[in-house]
Amino acid sequence: MSPLVLSVALALASAVAYAAAAIVQERVAASAAGPRYAPLRSPAWWVSVLLNGVGATLHVAALAYGPLSLVQPLGALTIVFALPMAALFVGRRAGRRAWRGALMATAGLAGLLSLTDGAEAGSLADGERWLLAGATFGAVAVLFTAARLVGRSVLRSVVLAAAAGVSFGIASVLTKAVAEEWTPRAPLAEWTGLLVLSVFAVTGLLLSQASYRGAGLAAPLATVTVVNPVVAAAVGLTLFGEGFRYGTAGTVAALICGTVAAAGLVQLTLDRMTVPEEPAPSATDSPASDGDSPRPEIRQGVDVGAVPGSRPDLEVEMRSRAVAGRP
Repeated sequence: MSPLVLSVALALASAVAYAAAAIVQERVAASAAGPRYAPLRSPAWWVSVLLNGVGATLHVAALAYGPLSLVQPLGALTIVFALPMAALFVGRRAGRRAWRGALMATAGLAGLLSLTDGAEAGSLADGERWLLAGATFGAVAVLFTAARLVGRSVLRSVVLAAAAGVSFGIASVLTKAVAEEWTPRAPLAEWTGLLVLSVFAVTGLLLSQASYRGAGLAAPLATVTVVNPVVAAAVGLTLFGEGFRYGTAGTVAALICGTVAAAGLVQLTLDRMTVPEEPAPSATDSPASDGDSPRPEIRQGVDVGAVPGSRPDLEVEMRSRAVAGRP
């Protein structure tokens, strides 16, 4: 097997591993009543952590055998693999708008990455690393605060996923910087850089886990998949001296690709925000499901609020128009 073919195979396997990890994370978020960010008691969540680690290892191995311009665009196939895998293994089918948004986001991102030229990339000085780390912590904090202020669960999840993508993107940048400076003679010389990139990687993992609660699979995963390499590419353009191929024409094409990817994310977000109209309530109606859909109703004028978890005893409080269950 030639190195190029091996690189493609490893990159595709990495995308499949990342897609499987995202599906497991979304299932944990949808079923768990525990912590939103780190459900440490869930064995399935640890499986997702392992799958993310396998995906990262395969991605690094693919870069060892093939060029960055080939491996990075193939990583954008994660969202395309995730939708049919979710339909096959957990019965979560995606609609036409979700598929259209996923394909647009993937095509735009793949085009953008294929136009990035890192042949003359430089390196980061110590001061630039700390400045980058501080700016990233500030950006993630702003996005995290904004997510807590957003009312709609889908928008909140997309903002959290964007914060996760920023963390992952900067972790990738710092990984590249540490790898370039590392030498076998002084293996611990870059321990501060390793510590910072580990913090960003863990932060991205926790934020991505939280982003799946209340938003399904496609929108948060696509947001992370797009924001991660876009942030890394932006840092490469500004700090590493990278550029786009084909001069001005390449820059214009990159802008178009970025617009297509952003439009795909909008399509995915709207797909989750669109809730079909509920029929007139009756005694046989089943409770509404996830997202921001209306609260379940039993006959006219009586609402039942959701009670988290299983409780042996409930105190029922009668109001003018609702029956509310409390532990």
